[in-house]
Amino acid sequence: MLLELVEKLIWRFDASSATAFFEPADFPWTATLQAQWLDIRAELDAVLRQREQIPNFQDVSADQRALTANDDWKTFFLYIYGHAIDDNCARCPATTRLVREIPGMKTAMFSILAPGKHIPEHRGPYKGVLRYHLGLRVPDGGDCRICVKDDTRPWVEGGSLVFDDSHVHQAWNDAPAQRVVLFVDFLRPLPLPLALLNRLMVWRFSSRPFIMEAVRNARHFGLSPELD
Repeated sequence: MLLELVEKLIWRFDASSATAFFEPADFPWTATLQAQWLDIRAELDAVLRQREQIPNFQDVSADQRALTANDDWKTFFLYIYGHAIDDNCARCPATTRLVREIPGMKTAMFSILAPGKHIPEHRGPYKGVLRYHLGLRVPDGGDCRICVKDDTRPWVEGGSLVFDDSHVHQAWNDAPAQRVVLFVDFLRPLPLPLALLNRLMVWRFSSRPFIMEAVRNARHFGLSPELD
């Protein structure tokens, strides 16, 4: 498969291929999001007033049923592999503006974990993207954490994590309140010509049937107009 070939090339030519977590400072745009995290959280809080109408992750993407089966993991998508969820973007204009400025941004959403939620070990589908988390609602106590490979980090409100989700990872919210992050997938920085091949790979990926189904599902689940 072409995907497997590109991943092998990334392993060979990208010196960071084995890295689990990256330094956020290596991505200058993370400082912009951190500086405006309270503006993002204000838009999140407006969305959370209708939490029950926010779709469960598996209701948007059927592939997630192996990881979650109830309402413990909800997702409010702004973008899915480059496809805008227009109504959601309109509800969160500041957040949408900020994520659009992230180089190579492909997917963006609020990821909402209920108290006690454990996301079991899994790996992302493709090594050509990296993942960003910005802590927005993180209960006190150090009970909210993510482990990538053998490295475990806590989420911090207003703080950033950047990691390679193609490594095996899992997450926990062992706190008594929900945990919410801004979740972004963006193109992995790569040398030329591998960067161009990676863009082509992600573009092809974005039109696959399971992605288009997730886009349709995310557009179907709208919040009530009284939120406005």
